[in-house]
Amino acid sequence: MQLGITMFGDSRFDLATNQIQSPEIRMKEIIEEIKLMDEVGLDYFGIGEHHRADYVVAAPEIILAAAATQTQHIILASSVSVISSADPVKLFQDFAMIDLLSDGRAEIMAGRGSFTESFPLFGYDLDQYNEIFEEKLDLLLKINANDPITWKGKFRPELNNQEIYPRPKHGKLPIWIAVGGTPQSVERAARLGLPVMFAIIGGHYHNFKALFDYYRQAYQAYGHDMQNFQVGVHMHAFFVDDSQQLMNIHYPTYAAQMNRVGATRGWPSYKPKQYEQGRSQAGHLIVGDTAYAVDKIIEVIETFGLTRFAAHLDTGAMEHQHMMRAIEIYGTKIAPEVRKAVNKSV
Repeated sequence: MQLGITMFGDSRFDLATNQIQSPEIRMKEIIEEIKLMDEVGLDYFGIGEHHRADYVVAAPEIILAAAATQTQHIILASSVSVISSADPVKLFQDFAMIDLLSDGRAEIMAGRGSFTESFPLFGYDLDQYNEIFEEKLDLLLKINANDPITWKGKFRPELNNQEIYPRPKHGKLPIWIAVGGTPQSVERAARLGLPVMFAIIGGHYHNFKALFDYYRQAYQAYGHDMQNFQVGVHMHAFFVDDSQQLMNIHYPTYAAQMNRVGATRGWPSYKPKQYEQGRSQAGHLIVGDTAYAVDKIIEVIETFGLTRFAAHLDTGAMEHQHMMRAIEIYGTKIAPEVRKAVNKSV
């Protein structure tokens, strides 16, 4: 059972002036935050890719390479790499280098991404969204499994007996697939025998149970060894010493970011009632003090049979000192209790 954190590299806005934080400061904060995650014993860190003014990480591999030299134990992963608009050869090379820098701790999480800015930025046609993803994923998996490689596709020049350097420490990289809520994505991952990370960022988390069950059944039906079965979830989270602090420390920043994103998607204004519904026992938020978080994380793990739980911590980018305290609470108070409970149930 792995317990970790995902982030998107959100930029912090001054709520009084709406002025955005400088990206160089936020990037340095992120490295300090990852270093603390490693020090408090968390298992996994994933960072996302975005190409917008309100996110500072356009290339997860840069942040992960920097973190590789500042950490000792934590898995360092993308969350996600938008492979549809990336070159799988270069992506593999970059993560192989992170893997070597980190002594074998790098991991790629491949996905479509929840934003589409990378398509026009890198010259791809959104009308070919699904076809591009299928081809790029196929190439990435074949590079990971074969050296040299011969391959031919539609959206990239072919490779003829091409060697790809460097190779990861153990020859291959762990590759996960990130999915939202489509059965087609779940079936593809099961067919390929790939671990899946589900993003649960709205509604009641129990509504995803059928997809988890479908993935497990399909994985077995395709003949994959259940000893290798891995499944995770990423949920919006934040941790405080006292839940009474949430409306001052977390809610204003979280709601402001939800409204900024929502303005581009036609969402209604985010209200305290939605926040409280999200924090309810069945809700999609894990935001609160240690006792609350321990109970809810254990319930989520048991509901889905998880091998990985990731707290998505930086929606809106809370003040750095509050981020650091949330990480400390998670690693030193919440994670030990969750691990103890999970080990008892095995």
